[in-house]
Amino acid sequence: MGRRIMIVGNGSVPEGAAEVIDAADLVVRFNMTPSFPASGHKTDVLAVCNTGRPAKAMLSSDGWLDSEPVRDCAEIWSVRDPEKFRALRPHLAVSHPELDDFCDDYTEGFERLAERRGKVHRIISRRVHEAVDAELSVQEPGDYVVPSSGMVVVAHVLSEPAFAGDTICLAGFSHEGWEGHPFSAERRLIDSRIVSGRLTRLSSPTASSLSQGA
Repeated sequence: MGRRIMIVGNGSVPEGAAEVIDAADLVVRFNMTPSFPASGHKTDVLAVCNTGRPAKAMLSSDGWLDSEPVRDCAEIWSVRDPEKFRALRPHLAVSHPELDDFCDDYTEGFERLAERRGKVHRIISRRVHEAVDAELSVQEPGDYVVPSSGMVVVAHVLSEPAFAGDTICLAGFSHEGWEGHPFSAERRLIDSRIVSGRLTRLSSPTASSLSQGA
């Protein structure tokens, strides 16, 4: 029997969902974990945006470095492949010159953090990012900079053989935020995966909370 994997985004979660999330076999959270602890305490994987201002802010914050999710996680996943973002830099310099620090790479900082704390550090391959771009292209994404970290992590989990027999449930995915992410298209893509049975959403804290709808 497969495991139950909870991927907890940065949006709000249903009231009382913490217990359901904490009961999962593996819980993935993101960056500054703003929904913590309303979304529970368990953190097995912390997925981080390892480039630009978010990365710099996390690594320079004693509060973040000493936070419960950082202390408790067994793995840190760097969502942005440094090779991919080195390739993006010259293109963004033309299309979005205001994002001059967007591709600044802090991966080594997260590697050192993981090593000091006895955690596993993984980099999600650029192949996942590029596969998401291809899938979003048929969802009328409009102009965007990059997919969100949440979308990349969901795609990574769905494509990894290690998770093939597991139930993947999303919580806190409001599909809202920075305008450089194609959130409406991402919602449509996620909904298509829910319809196909590959994903579920946590819609209530009850035992029947694995919704097959958006």
